[in-house]
Amino acid sequence: MSRTSLPANTKIGFLGAGQLARMSALQAFRFGIQVAVFSDRPEDEPVQFMTPFSYSGSFESVEDMVAFAKTCDVVTLENEFIASDILKQVQEQSGTPIFPSPESFALIENKLIEKQTFEAAGIPVTPYKLVRTEQDMVEFGDEFGWPFMLKSSKGGYDGYGNAIAKDLETAKQGFEKLGGLAGHDILAEAFVPFTKELAVQVARNETGTVVYPCCETVQENHINVAVVSPAPIEEKFQKRAQELAIRAMEAIDGKGIFAFEFFLTENGEVLLNESAPRPHNSGHYTIEGCIASQFENHVRSVLGLPLGSAKMNKPVAVMINLLGTHNRPAQTDYISEGLAAENGHLHVYGKVQSKIGRKMAHYTLLGENLEETFQKAKSLTKDIEI
Repeated sequence: MSRTSLPANTKIGFLGAGQLARMSALQAFRFGIQVAVFSDRPEDEPVQFMTPFSYSGSFESVEDMVAFAKTCDVVTLENEFIASDILKQVQEQSGTPIFPSPESFALIENKLIEKQTFEAAGIPVTPYKLVRTEQDMVEFGDEFGWPFMLKSSKGGYDGYGNAIAKDLETAKQGFEKLGGLAGHDILAEAFVPFTKELAVQVARNETGTVVYPCCETVQENHINVAVVSPAPIEEKFQKRAQELAIRAMEAIDGKGIFAFEFFLTENGEVLLNESAPRPHNSGHYTIEGCIASQFENHVRSVLGLPLGSAKMNKPVAVMINLLGTHNRPAQTDYISEGLAAENGHLHVYGKVQSKIGRKMAHYTLLGENLEETFQKAKSLTKDIEI
């Protein structure tokens, strides 16, 4: 293996300044790497308290991001809300490499392109159609069944950018709400009769590929409220999801950390639902749960460093998302029991304002038995208020 040097002034730049960049930045600091951050928000964000190299601007401004990128050795993403053509211009004009690359990002930058990319690679995806008219929605519902999901092709997360079409009237309402009448691309997606929602993280660069365990994501109201790893399913389905995640990563020649979300259907199919070119909420358990977390491998992968092991440290890891319970300045209450638990780990993201339902923190518990660990994690976090 060739020797790798890390000068003390090596600087990694994050486009986006939320909790995902914050947790990646913590790993960069471990390696003595400097961190710069670019925020498009008016309020102070979690990473901006951690580094003097903080920039503000617009994700639609090439000029703003070029000025930022010129101060960095490498730039990476915290979200997928930037257009690939803008990223390409930023990379060309600044001379700073961006990973995932604009070329990889262009293959998944909206839900329509993403489906087409993976379908072309022979990866099974949920049935979909670009809809532009009432007739398109009627035909989709007739073919794949009502209800179905309408999704904004760009920018949706945690249930935002989605609408359920129960019949033609609610389909028309959802289409309008999501901007279909204003010319936004709207995707119809069939509801798949699934038994589990799964996720797999993959880290990849020129030194190799590392695939994390297949985990289960537990959803309520389109928000991921908990993650259980490994997923409580047959090993053949775990391996199938991991294999498809690696194939998907190779199909876009991804460099960095990516997350891939799947449905396990009632008839035993594993269908790729969505991807994310960044660390993902489903991988937070890896901080304590795995030898090298998704955030450590995020930093390693984009800097071209050898990747760390994704093996688990304990048989089971359970992560509970802690959502805002009040609209108020952020304050974390009733955390003593969770902090006192052996193998319990609290992560508060440093957001200054709490909002009901906003992701404010998470709690991870490691254990030996899945059901016992899951129930204990829920018990330890049920009274926490933020």
